[in-house]
Amino acid sequence: MKGIIRASAAIVIISAILFYVVHLLESSTATSGSGSISVYNWGEYIDTDLIDQFEEETGIQVIYETFDSNESMMTKIEQGGTSYDVAMPSEYAIEKMKENDLLLPIDHSKIPNLENIDPYFLDLPFDPGNEYSIPYFWGTVGIAYNPTLLEGQTFESWDDLWNPTLEQEVILVDSAREVIGMGLNSLGYSLNSTDLGELREATDKLKTLGPNVKAIIGDEIVEMMRREEAAVAVTWSGQAADMMWINEDIDYAVPEEGSNLWFDNMIIPSTAGNVDGAHQFINFMLDAEVSAQNADYVGYSSPNAAALELMDPEVTGDERFYPTERMRDRLEVYENLGLEMLGVYNELFLEFKMDMEK
Repeated sequence: MKGIIRASAAIVIISAILFYVVHLLESSTATSGSGSISVYNWGEYIDTDLIDQFEEETGIQVIYETFDSNESMMTKIEQGGTSYDVAMPSEYAIEKMKENDLLLPIDHSKIPNLENIDPYFLDLPFDPGNEYSIPYFWGTVGIAYNPTLLEGQTFESWDDLWNPTLEQEVILVDSAREVIGMGLNSLGYSLNSTDLGELREATDKLKTLGPNVKAIIGDEIVEMMRREEAAVAVTWSGQAADMMWINEDIDYAVPEEGSNLWFDNMIIPSTAGNVDGAHQFINFMLDAEVSAQNADYVGYSSPNAAALELMDPEVTGDERFYPTERMRDRLEVYENLGLEMLGVYNELFLEFKMDMEK
């Protein structure tokens, strides 16, 4: 009987010790920033090997999801169904998210690699002092084209897209701001126009482009251009770089009337569940070697000056993807036009797409 009592007592003691050890381990994990973080990013917008590297270095598991537009990203974060810890919105979306209290301030003391960022990309109007956002990538909207399928045609102007010889040869990116903006720029108007007359004129002009438009799609643009299923694509500079990597015949140009200069930044949503882990991830992505590897993989332009020193000079010196400050002067950054005006853009874009289906 005494043996049974002693055995029971030993089990109780061992259980207590194990409970204490597990509690210490859990506490250690929590204080070291371990656990998991949820990262919400554009499609094809990170070298996934870097996610593995981050997990190995920090012990933090990354739950990774993608979105296809700023609007869908903002809606999902605002609904709060998933507690994302890091997201990569564009500049006008960051302004709107600030207005709606969807962002947490970033503690710069936890982001020592911020010193690697070129000052040109810091303290921009959409987030003075980078209180809520840290630069990730930047680029332009322009025209990717395959001269071998076009008998030498080039694209110095947006109006070149209306050339009758391009019937069923043009792909458009599926985004209201880009397509309506292209229409506005082609008429010499600002791509941030809120003038209903200018917007109507741009939409009506876009409808006349219909015969030349083969498709309005997203990431599939790269594959279609690779397979030479179309000769021309209105797209982002990074997608154009991907096309050119696969098919050396493809070129890229930003029309002389002007276009969009965009910035995607990393932010911490107000619903974040692991704020310390979010800071660790942001700082990791700003490491010079990490940032250089990511830029080489993704193809978009890096704002990380330290990373550029590690990259191929032929890439970083290519003014099609790293335009000079003088060239940037004819480009516009998207402004937050407000919910009502954004609705107008979306309605006009839908009108254009429905007209295409007739």
